[in-house]
Amino acid sequence: MSEIFEYYNGLPNLCGSEGIVEETVHAGLHRPVFLHESGIDFGNARGCCAVALHMHQPLIPAGGPGRGSDMRHEPLIGNLQFMTDSPYEEDRHNAEVFRWCYKRMGEFIPRLVEEGRNPRIMIDYTGVLLHGLRQMAAHDVIDSLAAITCDPRYRRCVEWLGTTWGHAVAPSTPPLDYRMHVRAWQHHFCAIFGQEALSRVRGFVPSEMALPNHPDLAYNMVKSVKESGYLYMIVQEHSVERPYDGWGSQWLHIPNRLVCRNSRGEEISIICLIKTGGSDTKLIAQMQPYDEAYSQRRWDYEGREILPMVTQIADGENGHVIASGA
Repeated sequence: MSEIFEYYNGLPNLCGSEGIVEETVHAGLHRPVFLHESGIDFGNARGCCAVALHMHQPLIPAGGPGRGSDMRHEPLIGNLQFMTDSPYEEDRHNAEVFRWCYKRMGEFIPRLVEEGRNPRIMIDYTGVLLHGLRQMAAHDVIDSLAAITCDPRYRRCVEWLGTTWGHAVAPSTPPLDYRMHVRAWQHHFCAIFGQEALSRVRGFVPSEMALPNHPDLAYNMVKSVKESGYLYMIVQEHSVERPYDGWGSQWLHIPNRLVCRNSRGEEISIICLIKTGGSDTKLIAQMQPYDEAYSQRRWDYEGREILPMVTQIADGENGHVIASGA
């Protein structure tokens, strides 16, 4: 278990143990993660799909319209708690469904494994959502996530993606603030799920899948992500173009290399997986990633056969993906 406490004086612990976090992240950076126990015959596979669910609820003032309170002095609570306590039936109904969405992978995955299945899912939860769940005493949700994250029977089925603690959007967030959000998420995640779990988080998904257009901001963003120990990012198809002609990449189903050059001529790069199909959040529930992967075959790239991968990510609690499974 982690040596980091999850809370200090009622506040989420977001900093102060950077040495532990950095050592944890970098210690096994290039070590395969559960490849030996995956149960998948990659040698005979002709295509694969990587499906990710993004989970987020913001922190908001506890008061609200019609509640007779001065929101300037209200404490911050998670939006899910606000919905749960709402006087409106529709809000309370949605809150119950959303709450289950945050917990359900911890129900689906053990059941599928016990049935002899081999489920796979990628998930990312913002820090403010994890804090909001804990603040509203939704400990069963956190415990459910901890089981599939830490239990050797199930953890091979789940790949956590790192993100920013407060859903910070890179193009509009100062670079130093963005870096602190990236590291605060790692710190908080380590406090909840432990150092071993954090050591397996290799991929990063930017909030809103947003990449800065300004070269200095893009350079600083990638620098923060790489120096935090991440090996790859997930990006949108329409945000990727070839440097020599401006057209989109024709290699959407294999890893690409994102290269950023700042105004001083410094370069930095990171491996990217490309989320295909634009930003349509309904594709996961409609099984589009599976159908697209099923039609693939191995690619011949510069004399090597490469297994193609269809990557999709969508909001896990809305956008018609509530019924999607693992």
